[in-house]
Amino acid sequence: MQTITFIGNGNMALSIAKGLVGKYNIEVVGREMEKLDAFEAALETPVDKYLLEGFDISGRTLLLCVKPANVEEVGKKLKGKARILLSVLAGTSLEKLKKHFKSEAYVRTMPNLAAGVGASMTTMTGDQTSQKEAQMLMGAIGDTLWLSSEKEIDIATALAGSGPAYLALIAEALADGAVKQGLKREDAMAVMRGLFGGFGKLIQEVHPALLKDGVMSPGGTTAAGYAALEEGNVRAACIDAVAKAYTKATEL
Repeated sequence: MQTITFIGNGNMALSIAKGLVGKYNIEVVGREMEKLDAFEAALETPVDKYLLEGFDISGRTLLLCVKPANVEEVGKKLKGKARILLSVLAGTSLEKLKKHFKSEAYVRTMPNLAAGVGASMTTMTGDQTSQKEAQMLMGAIGDTLWLSSEKEIDIATALAGSGPAYLALIAEALADGAVKQGLKREDAMAVMRGLFGGFGKLIQEVHPALLKDGVMSPGGTTAAGYAALEEGNVRAACIDAVAKAYTKATEL
């Protein structure tokens, strides 16, 4: 199996690694061996572990999973030239990656936390010569979409990369609403999970507007609840959330 080298051992790295277990050999590089041991324990499978200082990336396939603010510092600690570098760093341009890391090819990717269960929506852009390999690799953790520009991946970051947090807020709020009306918490959570599980499949086949129209009967319960969401400017807030996240991505 091909070996994937993770530079960084945070939550995103762990989520992606969980999706790649059994499909690729995994090695991880970080600052502290204790944290690398914790990464291995959470992954529940043996991995090769290396400290960052002086690590040789020559010929390796890298998945860069450090914090955007640490790019320059991390780049200085590595030596050699990678075969391909795939970055999951929000808002970190190809130009900046090329400035601080030596590699034959560079690809920006933006997976999300669903990578850990093989259901990420990963967008990517970069060297087109590496498109097929990059999509095959990230396709092991879910769906992929190759975009034509870095502006597009920054927008996609605001949608798919940050999206799980938005949906988590909505899921929690809906469950809270059911509890407020008298449903037991555990029952409200079970109903909410079932709702999102089914919706996730429906939305693959049906346009959101058609889904809404199919549920909303005249003068019915859905119409009353939907009107409340519109009165609360939920639609505008979602649009603004993507705009604010995109702006932040361009500032990083």
